[in-house]
Amino acid sequence: MTQPGEENADLALMQRIAGGDEAAVSELYDRFGSLVFRMAVQTMPTRAEAEDAVQEVFVRLWKTADRFDPSRAALVTWVMLIARRHLVDRLRRKRARIKSTTLNESAGQADADASAPIGARMEDRERYDALLKRIDSLPELQRTVVTRTYLGGQTLRQVGEELGVPLGTVKSALSRALVRLRERMGEGLS
Repeated sequence: MTQPGEENADLALMQRIAGGDEAAVSELYDRFGSLVFRMAVQTMPTRAEAEDAVQEVFVRLWKTADRFDPSRAALVTWVMLIARRHLVDRLRRKRARIKSTTLNESAGQADADASAPIGARMEDRERYDALLKRIDSLPELQRTVVTRTYLGGQTLRQVGEELGVPLGTVKSALSRALVRLRERMGEGLS
């Protein structure tokens, strides 16, 4: 979990953003811009679309800053969740536009395609939210390493360099985190 001082600082930052403080928005971007950009580059088909998506994510963060609750998730988790949701929504909209222009698709097939993925998408979102909660409960270094590598697309070496931590320590933290997450996933299944 996050430290109380860190939670208070994150909450204060988001409250400043909600109040329209441009310096606070810049601070948020400085902290998480590269992380969100890496995720966008890996998700979006082109770099230009990734850059547009990052801008849109930070606009969304600004507009929803008053909803941030440090008791529910760490700021990094919240930012990455919003980024992921935005990127997925953007890809879905793009696919919907492509599908709607395909003329040789039958109406019956379109109905079947539309109804099948709804349950799967809800199940995926529930599993993803549960995983984020489990990640959020990890010790700080483990949580940071998992978030930056798996959600942010960074290499272990990049994480170590950014945190000023030896590569071996980062690898150990990731290994311990994955063991904990597997154990907790097993607990959730029984």
